[in-house]
Amino acid sequence: MTGGGVVRRTGQNGPVNPVWTTPHRPSPVDAVVSLPGSKSITARALVLAALADGPSRLVRPLRARDTDLMADGLRALGARIEDDGADWLVTPQPLRGPAEVDAGLAGTVLRFLPPVAALADGPVRVDGDARLRDRPNAGLLAALRALGVEIDDGGRGRAPFTVHGTGRVRGGAVEVDASESSQIVSGLLLAAARFEEGVDLRLTGGVPSMPHVEMTVTTLREHGVDVVTTDRGWRVAPGAIAAIDRVVEPDLSNAAPFLAAALVTGGRVTVRDWPHVTTQPGAQLDRLLSAMGADVVRTADGLQVTGGDHIRPLVADLGEVGELTPVLAALCALADGTSRLTGVGHLRGHETDRLQALDEVLTAVGAQVRQLPDGLVIEPGPHRAAQVDSYADHRMVMAAAVLGLAIDGVAVADPGAVTKTLPDFVDRWGGLLGEPAGVVP
Repeated sequence: MTGGGVVRRTGQNGPVNPVWTTPHRPSPVDAVVSLPGSKSITARALVLAALADGPSRLVRPLRARDTDLMADGLRALGARIEDDGADWLVTPQPLRGPAEVDAGLAGTVLRFLPPVAALADGPVRVDGDARLRDRPNAGLLAALRALGVEIDDGGRGRAPFTVHGTGRVRGGAVEVDASESSQIVSGLLLAAARFEEGVDLRLTGGVPSMPHVEMTVTTLREHGVDVVTTDRGWRVAPGAIAAIDRVVEPDLSNAAPFLAAALVTGGRVTVRDWPHVTTQPGAQLDRLLSAMGADVVRTADGLQVTGGDHIRPLVADLGEVGELTPVLAALCALADGTSRLTGVGHLRGHETDRLQALDEVLTAVGAQVRQLPDGLVIEPGPHRAAQVDSYADHRMVMAAAVLGLAIDGVAVADPGAVTKTLPDFVDRWGGLLGEPAGVVP
């Protein structure tokens, strides 16, 4: 096994992004992995706790850049969020402006907090990383305007923008274009019970990643919110949001690269505490990895995946599980036939244009890739070493790690992008493989 160190390069003008030579593993891995909490559940729990009718506790929430930005954004709006060991104690307070919200590169912050900001008394400006300004948000801003909220975005439909909160939102019936992100729907639903008339949300088109909306609806009902699914969308009645203490389950999307390691090496990996019932889209990993030739079983420890002597190609619509696409695409580049992944055109508006990024990365290591309007066709080819970019995208770092197991000499620039959802991913990856993977000066 080779690789594992993160080397910081220095240029003439000072330090530049580090480069991680990912570990190569020609022998089977055998490991049991524990993962931190779900980003999606943590983000929703934070928003609802800040809007609830009393204090609550989040047990084992994810602590990563995206969730820290969510907590900081809610603090900027007036909520009290305090550390208690690994937990967060959340005490709702009157929402206020003026305030500045740094969304970083987090779609959840970009789309969950503007409806909350509309309930604040004063202006709230939302901005973030340079790439955030490319992420689509017109559907959310148009819906808020239709509900009576004043927003100044210069006509761009993207960050930066200012929500001019008045302490109240009328609410009512609204048509929503959420074709670019399910988070537009979730953001509106999360705050809707606090609107004077609630929300009768009617979709004007399809929604990618529908399981994330179903997660939002389930979470709202757990907080006592009256949510009804209609023939065109959802109706949320106005009322209180009950304060509840919540234990955050492990992030199943972050399990993808670790379970993929079993297929690549012909080994065995178990992810602890895999929930028997969950709203996380990552739960579909068992079905997808089985289709690629893995033996998948539930044990007393969790979900166990065992790889065989080859990886089958995958033909699948990933519209409901788009966040799994980078790791699955990496497996497809190592499979024994041509794969076709569809239903993920919306990934062009994520942290990066993920379809273009995957095309470049997989081509660099020897695969032949054809982009479709809504996906990729991937044909494996002779493997070759390559240094690839992370594109400031945590999922692309994880995909590179999976490729490196089979291809000696894969390096990825700016592996720190994983701080978005799993800050210690490099160390955890080394632990999976039985070697240290710390930063090399």
